[in-house]
Amino acid sequence: MPYILISTQIRLEVGPTMVGDEHSDPNLMSFLGAMKRNMLGNHFWEYYVNDAPRVVLNKLESCGYRVVSMTGVGQTLVWCLHKE
Repeated sequence: MPYILISTQIRLEVGPTMVGDEHSDPNLMSFLGAMKRNMLGNHFWEYYVNDAPRVVLNKLESCGYRVVSMTGVGQTLVWCLHKE
């Protein structure tokens, strides 16, 4: 999968960082040290790490990912990355 989204809440800029969903590449999630969880009330699973987004972005860059866009959505920061 060449695209990945990561996000964090503005009040949690030092982590945790959401790094994937239940369909994400398990090898990449393992590399990031991500844990899979299901938040109460959600019907889906997500991967997260306790690292700050900056740390996650550095790890993804070392794997060949580049930031395509970044935005704020309400109280959430979202980065879209692509790997060629």
